[in-house]
Amino acid sequence: MRIEPLVQPLQLTNNGELEIVFIGVGSAFSRILHNTNFLIIKGDNHVLVDFGTTGPDALPTITGLGLGDIGVILPTHSHCDHIGGIEQLALWNRYVAMPFAGKPKLSMIISEDYQEILWNMSLRGGMEWNEINQEGKTLTFTDYFTILRPKITAHQPRLRMDVTVGDIHIEIFGTNHIPEQATNAGNAFITYGLLIDGKIFYSGDTKFDRSLLDMYNPLAEWMFHDTSFIPNPVHASLDELRTLPEEIKKKMFLVHYSDVWQNQNIEEFAGLAQQGVRYIF
Repeated sequence: MRIEPLVQPLQLTNNGELEIVFIGVGSAFSRILHNTNFLIIKGDNHVLVDFGTTGPDALPTITGLGLGDIGVILPTHSHCDHIGGIEQLALWNRYVAMPFAGKPKLSMIISEDYQEILWNMSLRGGMEWNEINQEGKTLTFTDYFTILRPKITAHQPRLRMDVTVGDIHIEIFGTNHIPEQATNAGNAFITYGLLIDGKIFYSGDTKFDRSLLDMYNPLAEWMFHDTSFIPNPVHASLDELRTLPEEIKKKMFLVHYSDVWQNQNIEEFAGLAQQGVRYIF
């Protein structure tokens, strides 16, 4: 892996290497670090993973890109730090980028179950009534997004799905994030993590889940893992992650952490994930 500085504007194409760029690495309440959202880039394709409340500001600040540059998005779950900027992104695309720049609809990687939840419980209130056609019908999810539907490959021991965008292959897996009382990914509310190109693990938001790490450790060359510096009922804590074997910790970058990172001892890990650099694999 190489870690290189980002030169603005970030190029959303490359020579075919897998590249990950975080436009934020912080928790839901982070302001300095922005919400944990990132771009996957490979060849002529890109995928934006999550776009939270700080996303519309972080994207141009960190990468030099604008809302109209984004073509594909993959939301992992419905907390505001992961979807809070999607409405603005979609409205900009429909009413600015499409009519004035000839851009196509945004593509969204989303399961059928999560599509219904995301639209009806989060996006619909601000996006449905912007237009009414001659038949009196309002806008729907597919007026804003072209659906890229992942294929379900397994239900047990946790949901797993596959999707390919150009040369980018993503395995999507369920995690145990919320509610606090959920005992495993099977009885938790929809939250996803990712295995990118069969080698880069991103935990998504999750409690400490040793079974998840044992499942993907043999495949993962590098890991980016959700981290809370204090005990947290719905996020893995730093102390819990410290109990992992050395072989896992040395390839694990910590992400989704709070703005008070300076005094944390993370020597046994690969490091803290950084916004505004290029991780190239």
